[in-house]
Amino acid sequence: GDSWGIFTFLCAALCNLPALPALNCSEELGAGQSIQQTYDLTRYLEHQLLRTLAGTYLNYLGPPFNEPDFNPPRLARAERVPSATVDLDLWRGLTDNARLAANYRAYSRLLCYLRVLDGQVGTAELRHRLAHFCASLQGLVLSIGGVMSSLGYPLPAGPAGPPAPPGTPAAPNDFLKKMDDFWLLKELQTWLWRSAKDFNRLKKKVPPAVVTLRLEAREF
Repeated sequence: GDSWGIFTFLCAALCNLPALPALNCSEELGAGQSIQQTYDLTRYLEHQLLRTLAGTYLNYLGPPFNEPDFNPPRLARAERVPSATVDLDLWRGLTDNARLAANYRAYSRLLCYLRVLDGQVGTAELRHRLAHFCASLQGLVLSIGGVMSSLGYPLPAGPAGPPAPPGTPAAPNDFLKKMDDFWLLKELQTWLWRSAKDFNRLKKKVPPAVVTLRLEAREF
């Protein structure tokens, strides 16, 4: 009958097509999901790795750095470390792109400093903790870059520079060297605390990932 003829014609047409767009249903890793993952990683670094690492490292530095009430003034030497002590109202007044770029640059530089520490410490346990934390922080840098790409923002131009420009003198004594390390951990903790708030606000602005349909060419 007519139905059988139509079916035969369609089969013949399909066999002679070199390629046919195939309907594929998949869940894209959208901006919302990327932001959620970055937020989770930031919280993990803040509450798990950093607290464990900071306590171990400060004990390695010894007193007065491992004393709870030790709160020294920031020295000029420590200004090479990116500071998170920006007025909160000014920070919130920045665009999402500007805050993401600042986070990306800061963690890239902080990662450089931490890798230098990893090569200087004298205990195997602390080296292991630092290496593990550096790997997770590298993941956070990549994750922030993924969020920026998913939102259509360009990554900041150029990689982060080395921890110190050529010719920068080393700390003149052991105490000032320990002070540099102390401020590195302090600023890192503040950055993670503020970044968690940034990504928590951002994920409320961006809808979650949705199930999308896309056409893909499939060879027969």
